[in-house]
Amino acid sequence: MTENFRRNFIPLIVATAFFMENLDATVLATSLPAMAKDLGANPIHLKLALTTYLLALAVFIPASGWLADRFGAKNVFRWAMVVFSIGSIACGLSSDLGTLVAARILQGIGGALMAPVGRLIVLRTVPRTDIINAIAWLTVPALVGPILGPPLGGFLTTYFNWRWIFWINIPVGVLGLVLITRYIPDMRVETSSTFDLRGFLLIGPGLSLFLTGVTMMGLDLLDRDIIVLITLAGAALLGAYTWHALRTPTPIIDLRLLAIPTFRAGVVGGFLFRTGLGAGPFLLPLLFQTGFGMTAFQSGLMTFTTGIGAMFMKTQAATIIRRYGFRRVLIANAVISSLFAALPSLFGPNTPALLIVGLFLSGGLSRSLQFTSVNTLAYADVPPEKLSRATSFAAACQELSGSVGVTIAAMGLQFMQYTQGGSAIDAAHFPAVFILIGLVSLSSILFFSRLAPTAGASLLPTEALKAAEPAKESARLREGHVG
Repeated sequence: MTENFRRNFIPLIVATAFFMENLDATVLATSLPAMAKDLGANPIHLKLALTTYLLALAVFIPASGWLADRFGAKNVFRWAMVVFSIGSIACGLSSDLGTLVAARILQGIGGALMAPVGRLIVLRTVPRTDIINAIAWLTVPALVGPILGPPLGGFLTTYFNWRWIFWINIPVGVLGLVLITRYIPDMRVETSSTFDLRGFLLIGPGLSLFLTGVTMMGLDLLDRDIIVLITLAGAALLGAYTWHALRTPTPIIDLRLLAIPTFRAGVVGGFLFRTGLGAGPFLLPLLFQTGFGMTAFQSGLMTFTTGIGAMFMKTQAATIIRRYGFRRVLIANAVISSLFAALPSLFGPNTPALLIVGLFLSGGLSRSLQFTSVNTLAYADVPPEKLSRATSFAAACQELSGSVGVTIAAMGLQFMQYTQGGSAIDAAHFPAVFILIGLVSLSSILFFSRLAPTAGASLLPTEALKAAEPAKESARLREGHVG
């Protein structure tokens, strides 16, 4: 297998699986009314039942790293795609709410293993100097899926049947299995660590309860006291896990990885950035449909160019990071991306559609660069023997950030609705909420600014290291290079 092949094709295989998972997660929102009518279920109950997918992710993501070390990343990734595909078939064949819930849990188990183990495969097979390009491929599905999902879900549901939103996963899954079996090497890591069962029983239910609680906040779907109790129970279990993890040599999620500055900035700074940006896919359809009176299909088409911008930036991200260094890119681009996240606060019913589309295109460029940067930097200094735990840790934080972002947005809308009066959400409620999520993303600078100028040096060529040094040191290095 040539080095050029490793650099390009393996990340593409993994990215295909990521795209299938991200697309599946986003097309559902558009199809829920049709699904509820066909299954004879309450739409609200159906939406709650579908959160079982997220709960399955929360429970099984922590175990993904240990499973990859124990049984081989290639084998686990392959079986994850099989489980996800079988779950998709079962979803499409569901005849009532109960069978759909069970099928979504099965899908969630497969999805929980696909993302972190797929990223681990890339980190272990791609040369370190090409990690930035490889991670750029893996970033695209997370950006394109939420944009393509709503119009595709609306199209399939309107002109075919909602069951096709699950069945379209099958050919992708079969192709993925063939490519994984044929082209991905079986790279195993010798490990003697035992499975951290106590940690698994603490962090899995803890994340599930906490995610359930924060997702329900602001939605008025359960009694407030019950929601608070669920959230606090989850937080208590996570606190107990923290105490356990710091006293266990090989915890299932190793919190001691946060002592690595680049991992801490990538995961914690990335968490704050994603929390703000993650509210966008929730807020924008509401703004366009509820506030401006667009159809679901029109709303999806308005945001489609974000994915186009993300695709283009994939080809440029490595060049930009190598030229300016991680620290400079993360700080400057956090400001730019946060401004684009807050810009919809200025939109109105008469804002030209072409202007909105152009702004989303530009916003897709900046957020793609930021996601690529934080996702790459997080693993720059992680020892090879700890990569599996690092990918599990990062994946769990990514799942949590999305739920927290939606919660902040929902509670912000509720607060604006309460202060301005009225029983329905209208366009006037949105500006302050978009500014709020922009500020949340901007707060990630607190962690990026603490990075050393040469952070991520192992992933950058000499020229980038010179650019990242302070001016005097950079000049000295240039003189030494010329001499």
